[in-house]
Amino acid sequence: MKFSHPAADIFVPDTGLTPENALARTTHLCVAAHQDDIEIMAYPGIADCFGRRDRWFSGVVVTNGAGSPRAGVYAEFTDVQMQEVRRQEQRKAAVVGEYSIQIQLAHPSSAVKDKANLAVQDDLLKIFSAAQAEIVYLHQPADKHDTHIGVLAHSLAALRKIPANCRPRRVLGCEVWRDLDWLLDADKQVLDAGRFPNLAMALVGVFDSQISGGKRYDLATAGRRIAHATYHTSHATDQFQGITWAMDLTPLIDNPALSVAEYTQGFVDRFKADVATRLANFA
Repeated sequence: MKFSHPAADIFVPDTGLTPENALARTTHLCVAAHQDDIEIMAYPGIADCFGRRDRWFSGVVVTNGAGSPRAGVYAEFTDVQMQEVRRQEQRKAAVVGEYSIQIQLAHPSSAVKDKANLAVQDDLLKIFSAAQAEIVYLHQPADKHDTHIGVLAHSLAALRKIPANCRPRRVLGCEVWRDLDWLLDADKQVLDAGRFPNLAMALVGVFDSQISGGKRYDLATAGRRIAHATYHTSHATDQFQGITWAMDLTPLIDNPALSVAEYTQGFVDRFKADVATRLANFA
C-alpha cells in the first residue's frame, strides 16, 4: 500500500496482519487533519470497537503536524523533529485504542488547503475504497479551522467518487474547533463518549507534545463531553456520562449534487429561526 507523499506512515498494531487486511476489516473509520484530532472527535467510534473482534476502528491523519505549538522540552524542536514526535504519539494512541490500522499521509497543511490538490483526494479515495467502512467520522463543516475544512472537502469529494453500493452507511461531521451544541436537538447526532473514561483520558494524554506545549486537550475534551451530557436535556437525568455531538453528513454522500455550503447553512437557518421564535413568544 503506497500513498503520494514519501513520508506517509502506515502502522498496524496487530503485527500479524497486513495493512491491506487491517484496512479491509475496518467498520469505523475516522479521517482527521492532525494528530490527536481522531481521539478528540471520534472517541465514540473507538469505544464502539474497543475490546471487540467484530468491529474495528481505523484512523487516518492527513497532515504532517509540522505547525504545532511547542513549549517545555519541545520548545527548541524543529519542524522535522516535531513531525517525528507527533507521528510516534499517534502510533501510541493506535496501540492504546486497539485500532486496526493507523495511516498518516504526511501532507503539509498548504496542500490540504489547496482545493485543486488531487494527491490528497486520491490518497483518501484509495483508503475509502479499500476500507468500505460502515461509519465514517469527518470534521464538521462549521469548524473554524481551515485545515479541518480542507480535509473535510477532500474527504467528501473522495467519498462521492465511490460507487453507491460501496459508500458508508453513515457519515458524521464531528466537533473539534467549534462545538455543535448550538444545533437544534432534532439535528444533533448524539454519540456516547462516556464509556471507558480511563481509556478516553489515556488516548488524549498520549499526545504529550500538545499538553506540555500549553494546550490541555486532555482536560478540555473530557470537560466538553461531560458538559454536553449534562446540558443535553433540562427535564431529564443524564442518559450518558459523556456526549460528543455530530452533524449528519450522510445526505451529502447519498446526493453528490447537494451543495455542502447550502446543506450546512440549513442547520444555521433552523437555529436562527428557533431563537427568533422563542423570543417572539415573549415579546
